[in-house]
Amino acid sequence: MSINANGEVKAPVFGEENYEFWSIKMKTIFKSHGLWELVDEGYETFTEKVADAETPPLGKEIVLKENMTKDAKALGIIQNSVTDQVFPRIAHEETSKGAWDKLKEEYRGDVKVRKVKLQTLRRDFEYARMKEGEPLNDYFSRMFELVNQLKTYGEELTDARIVQKILISLTRKYDNIVNVIEETRF
Repeated sequence: MSINANGEVKAPVFGEENYEFWSIKMKTIFKSHGLWELVDEGYETFTEKVADAETPPLGKEIVLKENMTKDAKALGIIQNSVTDQVFPRIAHEETSKGAWDKLKEEYRGDVKVRKVKLQTLRRDFEYARMKEGEPLNDYFSRMFELVNQLKTYGEELTDARIVQKILISLTRKYDNIVNVIEETRF
């Protein structure tokens, strides 16, 4: 997320990858604009509550217009935060909830897909090793990206577990440093 000249948070662009991270960032943006509840739950129209022959009371009509305006703003944020390749999937959605749910359904995956993805990430974490000649910063970046993906899918990793994994997966070049860390840790 970045901030524009007016101090407003700029929505990230989603292009079919990293839906989980994108959705977390978008949720924060919607909350900052007071729109998240509307996007998540939708809003009530009078056709849902009032018989066709009745006219809605003035107070409810004002609330409906406010909700419609807020929903249009939220829908616009969603539409402008997806690439041209993703946009056709939500182009016919008339509410922010509809667009949000469509993207969630298509890119988040069902429970089975998420379990498979989590299992793959767990395996990648367990088998991750520093490559010979790999700069330490690159290795840390790779590991923390993996840790963040795991956490996004609901995996609970303690800092101690992450440190332990990093220490045992460094190349032999770092054995002396690992030994010093191990000795001072306990």
